[in-house]
Amino acid sequence: MSRTKDPKKISTIVVDLCHFLGLEEARQQFKTLQVWNSVVGDTIANATFLERFSDGQLFIRVKNPSWRMELNYRKRDIIGKLNQALEQQIVNDIIFR
Repeated sequence: MSRTKDPKKISTIVVDLCHFLGLEEARQQFKTLQVWNSVVGDTIANATFLERFSDGQLFIRVKNPSWRMELNYRKRDIIGKLNQALEQQIVNDIIFR
């Protein structure tokens, strides 16, 4: 690795390393799970549990059927907010269970 006069931020190095190692999708998935609480707010975050994210589908477990119905009504809005927070079109669908 060559030395440069300008140091890089550690976040930039991690992104570059993930890309180099072929872990870009895993990094994006992790980032999606991280922003969930800030996107949906505390009330919804407390009523949900993130299960996994794979192939553009986010799997969310909800506390009860009433929450599942409410979140299904808000699905498009939540997907839009998630993708906006991630600055990429990563989330294609949310499966509430």
